[in-house]
Order: sequence, then structure tokens, then C-alpha cells
Amino acid sequence: MTTTTATGRTVATSGAIRNGATLMAVAAAGFIGYAGLFLVRNFTNSFLELGIGPKEVDVSKDQIQQFSPSLYHYISHLHLAVAGFIAATGLAVLLLALYGVRSGQVWAWVAAVAAPVLALAIALPAHYPWHLDTLGHLGLIYLATLVFMVGAVLSGKGLLDARRTTGSY
Repeated sequence: MTTTTATGRTVATSGAIRNGATLMAVAAAGFIGYAGLFLVRNFTNSFLELGIGPKEVDVSKDQIQQFSPSLYHYISHLHLAVAGFIAATGLAVLLLALYGVRSGQVWAWVAAVAAPVLALAIALPAHYPWHLDTLGHLGLIYLATLVFMVGAVLSGKGLLDARRTTGSY
């Protein structure tokens, strides 16, 4: 166990906290990478999101533009907005994990866990009714979420153990 001074007090941090925070940060970097894919696909001929093809959407980028240029621009703006929010959430979680969770701050752990949980709780259910839940589309997010969950459990247990050891609740 090592000690870190954070906000004027000494906090004991274990390997579990450090390793869990690192896994959370790696997953958050994956969220940022996924957002980058949104940007790339928006400005290329792919246009549609990763893992979404003719089985899910039966028209191409060109057909959407021909049908309705304003609809095309609206979809493009949604891609950019989603990419921005995914990247921003990933960056916030990355920094919370590396600097807050790693230094033993429970509030940072709560914030780092709550942000992606809220985002996924809103975003994921909409994929299933319209069969947009392909492995190619959601697989990377599922993988990053799994890595994130392992890190959150590991660091959360380490934080609880540290609080029990110091008697601070």
C-alpha cells in the first residue's frame, strides 16, 4: 500500500485501486477512440456508424443526400454531436480515473462510474427494437464496458477495503 496526499489528507491506495483505475482509464480511452470512429465515418463514404450496413439501413449515403440534403445534414450533425459527447464522457472518465480514483477519492470513483452508466443506460436500449445491435456496431463498446466494469469493481473494492482499514466512512 502507498500513501498519497489528496486535498490536504493522506489516503492509503492499494494496488487494486491503482490497477482498477488504470483499467477504467484504458476503457475510457477506448470510448474516445470509438468517438473518433464516428468522426471518420461521418466524413467518408461509410457515413453510417461502424457495424451498420445494408441489412440495418437499406439506403446509402448518396441515396440519403439525393432523397433529402437536409436530412443528410441532420444525420451528419447527429453523428458529430454523438461523437462529441462520447469523447467528452471518455475524457472526463479518463481524468477522473487517473487522478481521482487512483489517489483514493471515492467521489471521483462515483463520478467516473456514473457518467458512462448514464450514457449507456440512455443510448443502448434504442439499438435493440430496430435491430441496430450488431456486434460490429456495439462490440467495441461492449468490450470497453467490460474492461471498465472490471476496473470499477477492482478499484471500488480497493476503496472500500481502504476505508475499512482507516475506519473512515
